Amino acid sequence: MRVLVLGGTVFLSHAVAAEAVRRGHEVVCAARGSSGRVPDGARLVKVDRNEPDSVQVLAGERFDAVVDVATMSHRWVLDALRAVGAQAGHWTFVSSINVYADAVTAGQDETAALHEPIAEEAPPEERIQHPYLYGAIKAASEQAVLEQLGERAFVVRSGLIVGPGDVSDRFGYWPARISRGGRVAVPDAAGQITQWLDVRDLAHWIVDAGEQRLGGVFNGVGTAHRLGDFFGRVVGTVGAPDTELVPVPVPVLTAEQVEYWRGPKSMPLWMPDEDSGFCAHDNGRALAAGLRPRPAEQTLRDVLADERRLGLDRERKAGLTDAEETELLKALEVWS
Repeated sequence: MRVLVLGGTVFLSHAVAAEAVRRGHEVVCAARGSSGRVPDGARLVKVDRNEPDSVQVLAGERFDAVVDVATMSHRWVLDALRAVGAQAGHWTFVSSINVYADAVTAGQDETAALHEPIAEEAPPEERIQHPYLYGAIKAASEQAVLEQLGERAFVVRSGLIVGPGDVSDRFGYWPARISRGGRVAVPDAAGQITQWLDVRDLAHWIVDAGEQRLGGVFNGVGTAHRLGDFFGRVVGTVGAPDTELVPVPVPVLTAEQVEYWRGPKSMPLWMPDEDSGFCAHDNGRALAAGLRPRPAEQTLRDVLADERRLGLDRERKAGLTDAEETELLKALEVWS
């Protein structure tokens, strides 16, 4: 099978390309090549998708499967479709659960209502003002792929993707921090649902879909867990013997300006009530179509190994610094 990966140098696109190479497919990666290297055995075609029609360098080439992980650009998607869509045997578009208009209701499947699509490119000021712009652009991109490719289109609405190579710190913070032991501040939200999928499992399924010509729209998300159960599983899998989880009530987190989900001084995986269904989507259709999430313990061990390779004490994009956690625990004592 001849496979085109639009990307191929970092995280999911790199994992897809690597899996396709492992299976013996001919893999072409279209990317700038500045963010990383393509997997050994793949061929890099230099393309800068910020430049209009740069993908036209591939026009006329026939690919049995195309994988597009375009993030927030409807134009990128249209350019790729114009260049190679007509000659593609199968097309994977990696979308997002951000397309869903309702972020509160848990257990939504693929029939749930979407944000109104936004097809045009948005100026920077609108990106700030429009809280759902990412999902709206993804919805428009899905629409374009489905309209042109029909049954050849495989649309994966991904959630939180984790595993080796993830540098967002939204997942890796927890095994890294808990492996060091001591008193670990966690959000007092044990009943909140959280959901993730190992990047290697998603990549495996995407390559399967290309080989099997699987079409349709799927929630490409993993098994849902309660946040309290997740923390317990992290402790049981990679935690130091002296680990003590210290639940911090939401009023204390708010008072100490601890952020949700991601970014500096944050509690990764913790979500506000108005987004409580964001990490609780139904994945039954995907499981029936061959998605196979690996055991959480395996992902946790591999993520911790990757965290140690990167450096447990490095500056992070999400989570608490040691000083911030110390101050938070002190504030908890005063509040109590």
